[in-house]
Amino acid sequence: MGGLFGVASKNDCVFDLFFGTDYHSHLGTKRGGMAVYGSDGFQRAIHNIENAPFRTKFEHDVDEMKGNLGIGCISDNEPQPLIVRSHLGNFAITTVGRINNADELARDAFTNGTTHFLEMSGGDINPTELTAALINRCGSIAEGIRYAQSRIDGSMSMLILTPQGIYAARDLVGRTPVIVGKKDGAYCASFESFAYLNLGYEDCHELGPGEIDFLTPEAMQIVVPAKQEMKICTFLWVYYGYPSSCYEGVNVEKMRYNCGDMLAQRDNVDADSVAGIPDSGTAHAVGYANRSNIPFSRPFIKYTPTWPRSFMPQKQSQRNLIARMKLIPVDTLIRDKRLILIDDSLVRGTQLRETTEFLYHSGAKEVHIRLACPPLLFGCKYLNFSRSTSQMDLITRRMIARFENGCTQPDLSRYADPDSPQYAQMVDEIRRELKFTTLKYHRLDDMIASTGMSPCKFCTYCWTGKE
Repeated sequence: MGGLFGVASKNDCVFDLFFGTDYHSHLGTKRGGMAVYGSDGFQRAIHNIENAPFRTKFEHDVDEMKGNLGIGCISDNEPQPLIVRSHLGNFAITTVGRINNADELARDAFTNGTTHFLEMSGGDINPTELTAALINRCGSIAEGIRYAQSRIDGSMSMLILTPQGIYAARDLVGRTPVIVGKKDGAYCASFESFAYLNLGYEDCHELGPGEIDFLTPEAMQIVVPAKQEMKICTFLWVYYGYPSSCYEGVNVEKMRYNCGDMLAQRDNVDADSVAGIPDSGTAHAVGYANRSNIPFSRPFIKYTPTWPRSFMPQKQSQRNLIARMKLIPVDTLIRDKRLILIDDSLVRGTQLRETTEFLYHSGAKEVHIRLACPPLLFGCKYLNFSRSTSQMDLITRRMIARFENGCTQPDLSRYADPDSPQYAQMVDEIRRELKFTTLKYHRLDDMIASTGMSPCKFCTYCWTGKE
């Protein structure tokens, strides 16, 4: 996914920028970066955070960097922010999103005079650099942002730092949030709404879909007004978002309580306790326990001193190892117990299968799996929710392939319908494959209802295949 944070202040902004960016560490695992503008011009620092948290990598930079305007990011992929020199002047840029038509856009850029792009390891073009090249095709930064977003197949929110202030732009249909905070002498722009609270900022304004704002230490100006259509990513509440954050006025932790509550209302399993997979599954489990009157427990504890999510490796086998290593069992709460275990989602199935085996090995009598979202049938093509390189990485698609006898284009709508026999067959096959006692997924309508928002405002592509 990735996160971004920016500050425009009458005073030095580096302290706020450092901590505001650090508060986005749960959104990315690979690189962090900061860029500031002050009396000495632009300064920038980028570090790898795969094996150490953001704070430890940037503590020295905080002492060296000076400026009253700055942007920072946590990135799941490319190095950023980038500093660009163009006919629009010098600026720094950081982005959150995904470009599906990068090759097409690069060819078009070469035809229109761009001579080269720097290649990242693996041969890809840096999406942030490509976005900057699109912006530079226009006569102003605001015009360039809108042009870039119109050409990109995917999603792109961004912050652009200029010597005069910061442009904050939310993607065209609002898949990711951008929120403005305010305090005396400063404005900030943030992906996560909680990231600025401990820095003294208060909520000021949430950008709408496609909106572009310009921030200075004195004011926030709406440069391009918001559009009406919204397709915000539902996984922000179910999984990605930090519990303290709010999107469109809906708190993440409260939504997860509601999810667990509605899961329990449709369930009748007997169990001794309810537990959540740390961290995002925990709040869902609290909601389930409150509704069902089955006690909440923590049969394993996440060892956070050395295994926080913020520097998980990209390689899946290593991620599976760490997922197993960081959970410490509590024998008294597992042995001879019937457990309901709630997780946010089921992608490949590897980690949850290993967690279930671990519980059985620790003496559990039964493990009933409940999931806070419907079955994932499509890989995300907007925000890199899943690192899957193929649809067949999804356990649902592997099960469906068994039933469809090699059919290359099965009717997936039957498997998305929770009332169909195909759905029931798929879920039971997954249960048997992963050795769960029972398995139930959240219904799409219940999950959306847990937010209290209109269904038309959400992106549900990964469950329905519909944009």
